[in-house]
Amino acid sequence: DFGLSQEFKWVNEIMQQLKFPYLTVIGNHDLIANGPTVYRKMYGDFNYSFEYGTNKFIMINSNSREYGFDGSTPDLNWLEGQLKDNPSGKNAIVVAHVPPFDADFDQEKSEAYRLLLANDPHVQFTLYGHQHRFVGGDLYEDGVQYYLTSSMGNRGYLLISTWKGGHKVERINY
Repeated sequence: DFGLSQEFKWVNEIMQQLKFPYLTVIGNHDLIANGPTVYRKMYGDFNYSFEYGTNKFIMINSNSREYGFDGSTPDLNWLEGQLKDNPSGKNAIVVAHVPPFDADFDQEKSEAYRLLLANDPHVQFTLYGHQHRFVGGDLYEDGVQYYLTSSMGNRGYLLISTWKGGHKVERINY
């Protein structure tokens, strides 16, 4: 909640108990106080990508409000470069914290962001958190599925399966 080193340590201790590896994308609370320094030290860059199987995962900082909507976030030039750097045509899965239709996303960049995703044939879906609720669908009617997942406090998550050119999303409540 407050970007404190101890909070990052507590979360990391919990997450290390998982039976599977985990990845992070920076959230708005991670950018408070000394959070950016701690996040970089524990997890690395705010924007990064990697390939695994038939997928290219693109993790991008979309927390525009924390930068005063100064036009720097999200970094659309970096995102465009990542989408173009996909010579084998892997599924491009963009993951961010704040979705483009949220007030905390720089609204002067939301249409350009949406078009980058819609105009890339390898982007079928994109993932977000922030709103602490389940949302899913082709919200802009452009072929890209936008999925938001709930918080763990609401006792749910999304189970996503992918294959070359396809995916399946299952909502899990517990």
